[in-house]
Amino acid sequence: MTNPPSVDDLAMLRRVIAFGQELAGTLRRASVVDALLRHVRENLAPTEIALSLFHHDVDGRDSLHAWPVRGPSRQLLLEHASRNGALLLANGLEPLIQEGGLSPQPDAAGSWLFAPFIAKGRVTGTIAVRGEPDRYTPQDLALLEGLVSQASIALESARLVDLHDDGRRSWQEVVDAISPALCIVDRGGRIRRANRAFADLVNAPPASLIGRPWQAFAPPEWATELQRALDQQGAGREVELRTGERTYAVSAVPISSTDRSAVILLFDDQTERRRLQDQLIQSEKMSAIGQLIAGIAHDLNNPLASVVGFADYLTEVPEVPPSLREPLTVIQEEAERASNIVKNLLSFARKQEHQRRPTALKPLLDATFLLLRNNLMAYRVEASLEIEPDLPMPDIDPNQIQQVFVNLINNAAQAIASTGRPGTVVVRARRWLDGVAVDVVDDGPGMSEALAAQVFEPFFTTKPEGEGTGLGLSISQGIVREHGGRIMLSSEEDRGSVFTVQLPLATRPPAPVPDADERVLTKRLRVLVVDDEPHILHYMRATLEAWGHIPVVASDGAEALAVAADEAFDLVISDLRMPRLSGREFYEELARRRPEIADRLVFSTGDTVRGDTLAFLESLDRPYLHKPFSLAELRSLLGEVARHSGPYVRRRDSGSRPVEALPET
Repeated sequence: MTNPPSVDDLAMLRRVIAFGQELAGTLRRASVVDALLRHVRENLAPTEIALSLFHHDVDGRDSLHAWPVRGPSRQLLLEHASRNGALLLANGLEPLIQEGGLSPQPDAAGSWLFAPFIAKGRVTGTIAVRGEPDRYTPQDLALLEGLVSQASIALESARLVDLHDDGRRSWQEVVDAISPALCIVDRGGRIRRANRAFADLVNAPPASLIGRPWQAFAPPEWATELQRALDQQGAGREVELRTGERTYAVSAVPISSTDRSAVILLFDDQTERRRLQDQLIQSEKMSAIGQLIAGIAHDLNNPLASVVGFADYLTEVPEVPPSLREPLTVIQEEAERASNIVKNLLSFARKQEHQRRPTALKPLLDATFLLLRNNLMAYRVEASLEIEPDLPMPDIDPNQIQQVFVNLINNAAQAIASTGRPGTVVVRARRWLDGVAVDVVDDGPGMSEALAAQVFEPFFTTKPEGEGTGLGLSISQGIVREHGGRIMLSSEEDRGSVFTVQLPLATRPPAPVPDADERVLTKRLRVLVVDDEPHILHYMRATLEAWGHIPVVASDGAEALAVAADEAFDLVISDLRMPRLSGREFYEELARRRPEIADRLVFSTGDTVRGDTLAFLESLDRPYLHKPFSLAELRSLLGEVARHSGPYVRRRDSGSRPVEALPET
């Protein structure tokens, strides 16, 4: 029969139980350590306490605790003592120091208690308690062991809670770093977890989401589609939701294939993807328009070539009655205007080499105002032009820079029209540092700073859907930058906007304007003209004969090949797109049969939009005539050919009288 516990044993047990009850529910490791140190001081009246919690299984230093705080370091002593279990030293540390081969310890005298922290069979720390000499007994050691045992259990629980919290925190950090919004919804429709993107999407604090039904946060118009996504969970189907300008693809995915009690709702923001898709569609449309323009331009250029050619030809005929001179001039000018319209379409539809030259801005801006006159009247906009006297000439491609001015002035007029009232646009050209600046000033609605920061971005537009591509200002900025300049914007809401185009000056003098009555040396040439348009063959034959040359005409490549097989020619002018045998096939066959004549071939074409056509022409590394070409361009080509060889004739006037060849010397 065992002896009943003594009063001292019962008192010690009550102290240990009280300590355990105090630790119940304590989930912070620091709180457990503080409580242990307090109970040790209350029950054992020590002069020093040293405690170390080991972290051998994780990256980090051991946790050291001491009382008093400024006591000596006992780390090595505690590590050695942890291998010996519970230990009582009545008179100093000398036996333990000698056993462990440790350095002498300060304040080593006195009575010492050592007890290890043990959790799941592992030593997780050690506590050392120093008192007066002969102060402690085995009963004190048992009390310390009991307190440490309770603390070990609490510390292990706190460690597990920390691991759980770390895991939850890591999960939250991971899902918060994911850009798609997501939330976990249970079978009852309540939100278990959600990331910050979802909280931002529904405009609610993250903590307010947990445990509440998703319907409390989703916009009412989403309810039906979200429920459909939940009903189709795991089917790989998405529903599309919109809010403001954003578009989301929503899918529902079960957490596991076996447990469908909870489902993840994933909201993927598709706005940028849809914008890129729209840009791609727009790009495809532009490409299709370019191909359409290519066909239209070719079909228009052939009749325009006849009109321009005959108009030029008739102006050189002296027998034309004076009463017809003015109508003939009108025909010339209108044909030239139509030709420029087609050229502008082609410039839009293809990437091409542009020619820059010193250009006076006043004629260019006058022509731009004339081009936009009807639009400005329709928008009830009064436009005025102010040109600084003796303005220097910038080095520009006139067609490209006119495109910039057309876009800026048209945008200003449209902005004014959006206000529903009349307005004014003032264009000022002035000197600017080492160049010129053109201000386009309107009294329209202006724009905010945020809006002004976006206007030069590709595909950004403030116009209603279908009324603008958002490319105009982006293209204009690109054109001006290619010229070494820039476009600046100054705008204020309700005060209008000012777009300023800054351009550098020309570094070369302007090309001299040729004298229309200049006497030129030319040579009587044998010229083969190949084209499937009868009117073009007609005016080319008449013009070449009037200039004293010997033209031979052919209506397609096959006929031209037969003619060139037996005759010699100084120049061959051939269309590219023809039936039976195209211009390219004609050239390739001629190069095989009579390479010396193929070297004298120049193409004339109204189709330089298609990539294969342009690449073929550039591969030949020789000039070509772009329909509709003027007689000045044709005369320049003939002069270039004549300068390289043969007998010359002097052109005595601009009429159609035949000229005689000078004898060869």
